[in-house]
Amino acid sequence: MKKQWSRISTTHIILFSFFIAILIGALLLALPISSADGKSKPFIDALFTATTSTCVTGLVVTPTVSSWSVFGQVVILILIQIGGLGVITIMSGLMILLHKKIGIGDRLLLQDVFNLNSLSGLVRFVKKVVAGTFIIEGVGALLYMLVFIPQFGAEGIWISVFTSVSAFCNAGIDIIAENSLCDYVLNPFINMVTCALIILGGIGYIVWWDVLRVLKQSRSKKVKLFRDLTLHSKIAITATLILIFVGAALIFAFEYNNPQTIKDYTLLQKIEVSLFQSVTTRTAGFATLPQENLTNASSIVCLLLMFIGGSPVGTAGGIKTVTFAVIIVSAIASIRNKEDAEVFGRRLTKQAVSKAVAVTCMSFIIMFTSTVLLSVVTDANALDIVYETVSATATVGLTRNLTSSLCSTGKLIIIITMYLGRVGPISLAVAFKRRKDNQNIVRNPTQEISVG
Repeated sequence: MKKQWSRISTTHIILFSFFIAILIGALLLALPISSADGKSKPFIDALFTATTSTCVTGLVVTPTVSSWSVFGQVVILILIQIGGLGVITIMSGLMILLHKKIGIGDRLLLQDVFNLNSLSGLVRFVKKVVAGTFIIEGVGALLYMLVFIPQFGAEGIWISVFTSVSAFCNAGIDIIAENSLCDYVLNPFINMVTCALIILGGIGYIVWWDVLRVLKQSRSKKVKLFRDLTLHSKIAITATLILIFVGAALIFAFEYNNPQTIKDYTLLQKIEVSLFQSVTTRTAGFATLPQENLTNASSIVCLLLMFIGGSPVGTAGGIKTVTFAVIIVSAIASIRNKEDAEVFGRRLTKQAVSKAVAVTCMSFIIMFTSTVLLSVVTDANALDIVYETVSATATVGLTRNLTSSLCSTGKLIIIITMYLGRVGPISLAVAFKRRKDNQNIVRNPTQEISVG
């Protein structure tokens, strides 16, 4: 049996680990003790909630604050933490904590999960990831307490912890109110802390340690922070900043005179709200504005931001910033009739370009299929449906008030979409890494075709 288990591919282990976590979570949430009213929730709702938590999406069929008991909320929070860090990372962290030896098979699995190129320092990397996650979530919770304890009393401690973990893991689920963070739309402190947690979780662990490495080196010798970062970090940081500020500028322009959103706010308040909307679409899912009140132009901008998502090896979803950047740079290179795609003075590998195309195409296929299927079972507005399916595919959690009205079939479609949207890109990344090790294969002859 052990020999047969060792033959299971990394892709299957990732798929099964998320599936098992979701199933266990659904069974727990279906218990009467998990419900706020002491009555068992329909299993489809429990399954939906377990999926959206584990896949750190944030779409909910019933308000979390009023539907689930403290026990149910604890289950949801654990699923969010598992989904943000990853089941494999959690298990490896527990093994390290218990001083259990991590074998070569486990190291290879971790290497695939984090999409790293070397086994060197892998255990140390996992330790730093887990420790860094808990430190940032802890600091975030303490900052939230400054607002939530005066407002909610002792319950504010639990609300602060839950919100911090959810924000860092880019889950977007909260236990504050039924309208997400709309009551705090003009609270600069809550907006700032939430945006910081979202960005730190979504920028990716690799970027964390790279920035810290350069900062540490700069103390002992002359080092220019951005210049001495790795190419990955340069692309991730640059793409993140561009998407946040360009997205905020477009939302600001399109919503400026919208009486349902920011028309009556001051200039600074409009900038604050627009910036938060741009950040939260990076797969975070918290809302300070009802998404159904946005103009069509802003909604389309948000669709693009949601589809792109955060950066690799982080808690965010989407096709990822680096993937999007590689696609754009490769397209520009082709337009300029250049053989190689280059960025920041470095040439991108053919494998990186192929992987970016594959991840983008796969995510688009999931989104398109889900949109068609959901259109069959609901008569909602087309924009509302697309917003829902892109949000599910990219594990964002923003909705134009459609999720709560879905029928059982619609819920099942979104459940599958969230699952595929979360595990699909990870599994595809693993497949490409394994393919790299198998280069000595027989290839068929080439033949020219017409493209475009």
